[in-house]
Amino acid sequence: MKRIVLSLVLTFVLCVPGRAAFQLDGRYEDNDGDLIADIPKDPASQVDPSTLIFAYTPVEDPAVYVDVWKEFLDHLSEVTGKPVQFFPVQSNAAQIEAMRAGRLHVAGVNTGSNPLAVACAGFRPFTIMAAEDGSYGLEMEIITYPGSGIEKPGDLKGRTLAFTSETSNSGFKAPSALLKSDFGLERDSDFTPRFSGAHDNSILGVANKDYDAAAVANTVMARMIDRDVVKQDQLKTIYTSQTFPTTGFGVAHNLTPELQDKIKKAFFTFDWEGTKLLEEFSKSGDTKFIPITFKDDWAVIRQIDEANGVQYSCN
Repeated sequence: MKRIVLSLVLTFVLCVPGRAAFQLDGRYEDNDGDLIADIPKDPASQVDPSTLIFAYTPVEDPAVYVDVWKEFLDHLSEVTGKPVQFFPVQSNAAQIEAMRAGRLHVAGVNTGSNPLAVACAGFRPFTIMAAEDGSYGLEMEIITYPGSGIEKPGDLKGRTLAFTSETSNSGFKAPSALLKSDFGLERDSDFTPRFSGAHDNSILGVANKDYDAAAVANTVMARMIDRDVVKQDQLKTIYTSQTFPTTGFGVAHNLTPELQDKIKKAFFTFDWEGTKLLEEFSKSGDTKFIPITFKDDWAVIRQIDEANGVQYSCN
């Protein structure tokens, strides 16, 4: 798996002109131009919950991650002085709606859902998992099973391709744009799309030959292979994309400034050594949290959304 360094991402995205303006929902303000919701100035509009609710993006079986995140959540509780509850969300939409409704305070939101969470739920991402040298990222891979007769993207014509959900970058947005622009393939007319709901479902579906092929995040696939959920020889990659940012972690915009500062401190002071978080995420190369900004690090994802004609509708 390739990984990218922050400076390289900025060089790439700043050289691409003509990006459409990104707008937040009308309930939020962005007076400093950083593209994320400002913390409300009126203390009466700020919240200081007695219990913090945390949710990790539902890219894999949520039950697997209750134990993985426990040591970090204990640290978060110690730094903030508040109990922390893990909320096992079942879909990206449910996660975003929970934050928009005020029921979710701290979250890891997947790559493709970040713009929607920022625009519609007041999500303020500030960190990402990275390798020891500060590099980070994942690639979208189109996978099939050996013997499927699919050797290259052009062979998908007339076949079934699994996506995860329409809010996923690697699971839908990026492959849709790339298959159309680079290979002249459009869903429904050239291949039959199926929506599995999650990357692990797509990967298992290909391994079990339920789908001819699938577009997935290779970090999820690496962790599943490492856990022996699937075998390497059950899968074959026919396309690998450029590198994209991974899950972004952040907070609800209306938490008090003091609480937001404590939550950030918890992420950046967490000692990964000997933890289940390290055991799980080092499988895809991650060993620490580093600072990011939505404005810069998600610019390439907003470009993909623009290419797909995505509009952030907040209902």
